[in-house]
Amino acid sequence: MAERTERIAPDIRDDRANGNLLAYENGQAVGVIAYFVMDGDPAALVAVHTVVEPGHEGKGIAGALVQGFYAMAGRAGVPVVPLCPYAAQWAARHPDHAPEAPAALAERARTQLKSHPELY
Repeated sequence: MAERTERIAPDIRDDRANGNLLAYENGQAVGVIAYFVMDGDPAALVAVHTVVEPGHEGKGIAGALVQGFYAMAGRAGVPVVPLCPYAAQWAARHPDHAPEAPAALAERARTQLKSHPELY
């Protein structure tokens, strides 16, 4: 019989100044979405990379981060552009929680990331 990993909802915190949405368990950062705020009209939150620390995989942390990222964007009234492959896959699996960004907005985000690799 396969052993089940207990899923405990992590504490999700936005560190906007550093472009990180962090997941904490027991006061320790165990996962992060690196992102940037794309200015312009319309503005957007752009997810570029999702990482879960070794030993914390398989507990739903990455999914909780992406869900929290979309919720944060929803509260701000801006779309999400998921350039991060994990975030894009999560969005495709959860279309009710992750509205698709317009293609032109996604292209603008990719262009901005290419011209500013420090955002990754």
